[in-house]
Parts: sequence; C-alpha cells; structure tokens
Amino acid sequence: MNNILTGFPASLPEEWTEVLAENSQTRIERIVSQGHASPPGFWYDQDQHEWVMLLQGEARLLLEGEDQPIVLQSGDHLVIPAHKRHRVESTSIECPTIWLAVFYNQN
Repeated sequence: MNNILTGFPASLPEEWTEVLAENSQTRIERIVSQGHASPPGFWYDQDQHEWVMLLQGEARLLLEGEDQPIVLQSGDHLVIPAHKRHRVESTSIECPTIWLAVFYNQN
C-alpha cells in the first residue's frame, strides 16, 4: 500500500512525476511541484485528454486563449481536452503541490 501524499523526494530541483498505472488507452500520474512553473514560452500540447485534480497545495494554470490563469486549490479538478495548449504559471512554494493526472483517449 502507498500514500499519494507521501513517498516523494524531499528536495525537488525539478517537478517530479510518477506513473501510478497505465495501459494502451490510459495513464495515471502523480505529479509533485514546489515553486515550479512551465518555462517561459513553453506550452503543453498533448495528444490525450487530461483530467487533473489538485490534491494538495495551490497552482495557477493558464489555458491558451484565456486572459487569466485558473487558480486551483486542494480538491479542484478539470478536464483539459487533447491539444488544448496550457501551461503552469506557478505552484505553491510553502508546501508541495500534488497533482493527480489521468491521461486518456476519447473513443
């Protein structure tokens, strides 16, 4: 048994990602950030849909075409459609920001 809120490196020079489960259609990841953000000018553009939930911490996520980032706090979740460009503007510095992300194909 594992705990989603523990068991990651204490020092995070880079965002940390762990694949929890996957098959040919779906991938479930735990992502841990602490003061991390997407590099300037970088946008995620993924082939799969992404359902993401913030389990701990706070993050600001900017979707292309939006004027303001979405502020996510513990318990907030959303679906990012495939090829909807997005970027992480900021994550909590005080405590780790823990994301649960499910990447999936729409059939």
